[in-house]
Amino acid sequence: MRITEKLLVKDQLISFEVFPPKTDSAFDSIEWAVRELAAFNPDFMSVTYGAGGGTSEYTTKIASLIKNRLDTTALAHLTCASTPKEKIDSILHTLKENHIDNILPMRGDIPKDYIRPDGEYYTYAYELVSHIKEYGYFDIGGACYPECHPECDTLEKDIDNLKIKVDSGVDFLISQLFYDNDVFYSFLDKVRNKGITVPVFAGIMPVTNIKQIDRIISLSGTKLPDEMKTFLEKYKDSPEDLEKAGLDFAIKQINNLLSNGVNGIHIYTMNKPKTAKTVLKGIVR
Repeated sequence: MRITEKLLVKDQLISFEVFPPKTDSAFDSIEWAVRELAAFNPDFMSVTYGAGGGTSEYTTKIASLIKNRLDTTALAHLTCASTPKEKIDSILHTLKENHIDNILPMRGDIPKDYIRPDGEYYTYAYELVSHIKEYGYFDIGGACYPECHPECDTLEKDIDNLKIKVDSGVDFLISQLFYDNDVFYSFLDKVRNKGITVPVFAGIMPVTNIKQIDRIISLSGTKLPDEMKTFLEKYKDSPEDLEKAGLDFAIKQINNLLSNGVNGIHIYTMNKPKTAKTVLKGIVR
C-alpha cells in the first residue's frame, strides 16, 4: 500500500527504519530482527541503502521480505551519489517487480577512499526525484533536516533546496533525528511558510548507549537538550540506567509530538526489536 494512501485513513503513522546486512553471513540475524519488528504492526518500514551502494541488493531483498512475506508496507531507500544512472533504472525495475511502491531517493554520501564505477551520476537528490517521478509507479519520500543539512550554510538555504526537491515530485518527508521538539516545531513553521505542504514525519532515534550518542553528534551535529545532557552525565557509568532514561526520553518526546498533531513518527530502530517494543508500549494514541 502506498504511504499517501495510508495517510488518507489514518491521521498519524508510526513507522520503523531498518538497515540491511552488509554480507550474506549477517542476513539471517537481520531477517530475524525485521520479522520481530514487523510483528509490531508498524504502518510502514523503511530499508536503508548502504554507503557506496554496497548493500543495494540487500535493500531490495529486505524490502521484498517486508512487503511480500510479512504483509507490511515497505519503503526502499535509494541514493544516487554512488549509483550510476543505468543501475538506478535497473533497481527501479526490480523494486516494481517486487511490488514495492514507496521509495526514498537521496543523494547519499560517498565513503572515503571509495572509487565510483564509470558512468553518469545524478548530482543532487532532486534530480533523482524528478527521474523517479517520470518513471511513475512510486510514492516518493524525501529526507529533511530540522537542524540544517551538515553541508549547508544556513537552515534558510537548506529549506530553499528542500522546496526544489519537493516541487520535483516528493509526496512526503521524513526528518533527520532530533532531540529538541521545539527545533522540529520551528522547522515545520519555516517549511510551511515556504509553501511546502506535504506530510512531514518526525525521525526519532532512542538513545540507548553513550557511544551511540557520540556518533550521532559527530555525524549530524544534532543538539542535545539540557534534560538529555543531565541523564547522560548522571548515568554515564551505568549502562542499564542510561538505556532506561534514553527510552523514557524518547517516549516523552514522541508523545509530545503526537499530541501536537505531527503527521507521524519514524523510529530509527537500529534493528533492535526490544527498543521498538519498549517505545511502542509507552506511546499514547
